[in-house]
Amino acid sequence: MEVSAELTHVQDVWNQMRPKSAIYRVLLNDIEIVSASNGTMKARLLVLPVHLNSKGTLHGTVSTCLTDWAGGLAIASTGLASTGVSTDIHTTFVSTAKEGDWLEVEGRATKVGGTLAYTTIEIRKETGGVVATGSHTKYVKQ
Repeated sequence: MEVSAELTHVQDVWNQMRPKSAIYRVLLNDIEIVSASNGTMKARLLVLPVHLNSKGTLHGTVSTCLTDWAGGLAIASTGLASTGVSTDIHTTFVSTAKEGDWLEVEGRATKVGGTLAYTTIEIRKETGGVVATGSHTKYVKQ
């Protein structure tokens, strides 16, 4: 399978971000970016003990972290080298996941303007069912 230019760019941006963020290194160290096209990126993550809350299910912090991360990389998929600075972020928790579940994460840049970019994110279990949805606005003016 041929790797798209967008996927290569998104992976390059992620490789530059990862060492600069302790939270990404802890929570998203094993995330796999599986595809990208202009304005869209997809990834998958295996839920591990580090992702769980005191009830043994996916911690809300992980879903919000994924909203932040996928929104930024969806922006990167449009060709920008910088993913911007968060100005607004929302995560809606629909259901949960447990250790051993695989999550699919899809980020979409719905509009990338000269100053702001708007994204939507969906996190779902590979076996079906939405876990969380998100929206993320970022300041992207260079």
